[in-house]
Amino acid sequence: MNKTSKIGVSIGLVIIIGLFAWVSTAPYLSNQGLGRTPGLLIGGALTDAPDDFTPLNESVPGPLFMKQAGFPPLVVYLSWVGTEEGVITATRPDDGYWARRVREQGGDGWLRIGDSTYAMEAREILGDQRLEMMQQWADKSGRSLDEALYEGSEPLREWEVFFWEPKS
Repeated sequence: MNKTSKIGVSIGLVIIIGLFAWVSTAPYLSNQGLGRTPGLLIGGALTDAPDDFTPLNESVPGPLFMKQAGFPPLVVYLSWVGTEEGVITATRPDDGYWARRVREQGGDGWLRIGDSTYAMEAREILGDQRLEMMQQWADKSGRSLDEALYEGSEPLREWEVFFWEPKS
């Protein structure tokens, strides 16, 4: 094997090891027993957004998949509630990766609900409207705003809220 071939093989191994390491440690959320799922691919069929997301609350149980535009690709599970205009999601106020990315790089992305994937755009909700939306989110999950989602988490009233609307 000549020197050029050895360099090529070495570079290939570094890329493969780096990719494996990234996939193994990519940001993710584990929710409702879905397990560790680093995110790269969202799947589902790209579908035009419905006029009203409310019916999906009953027809699609469990979390949705969210993928943000840009690099690195990131797919996570999120709890959600559909409204007439879009989808409410929430996250702990811990400066989490995906929420920070929405703030810093914009909210372009996709939401997969069931087998349908929708091109959406997120924006953070602040002020009184945040608590109103968080109440809807809490109601869907059968919880109180004063309750923590799990041991060690903040009460739901402190969580950050993001609203996703179909891209035009």
